Amino acid sequence: MGNEALSADVDLSHVDYPAVQQSPEFQELRSTHRRFVFPVLGACLAWYLAYVLLAVYAVDFMSTRVFGSINVAMLLGLAQVVTTFAVTMWYVSFANKHLDPKAERIRDEIETGVFLDRADEGVVR
Repeated sequence: MGNEALSADVDLSHVDYPAVQQSPEFQELRSTHRRFVFPVLGACLAWYLAYVLLAVYAVDFMSTRVFGSINVAMLLGLAQVVTTFAVTMWYVSFANKHLDPKAERIRDEIETGVFLDRADEGVVR
């Protein structure tokens, strides 16, 4: 949904982009995006920092064998990869449900001329 191209016959040269950015619809889209991204990013960075700090300062703990030649560090490293994929899937799902519909409405308003630069009206081209 988010990658659909604009219609070929739509002239975007006269769109008042500052008006788009200041519109309540865009502000809500931006706010929704930030309310999801910032906490998740903070949690992921904290998780990664914890992993690095454990690797540096808790060597004995990280080298503890869990089974066979697999130790805690390997399991936590694998968990980092799994976390990355899980968060990516979570974000895609969130964006599809909450961000893309709002972005689509804004795009429709732009295409229908709601945000035309009114200073250009009356100018013969």
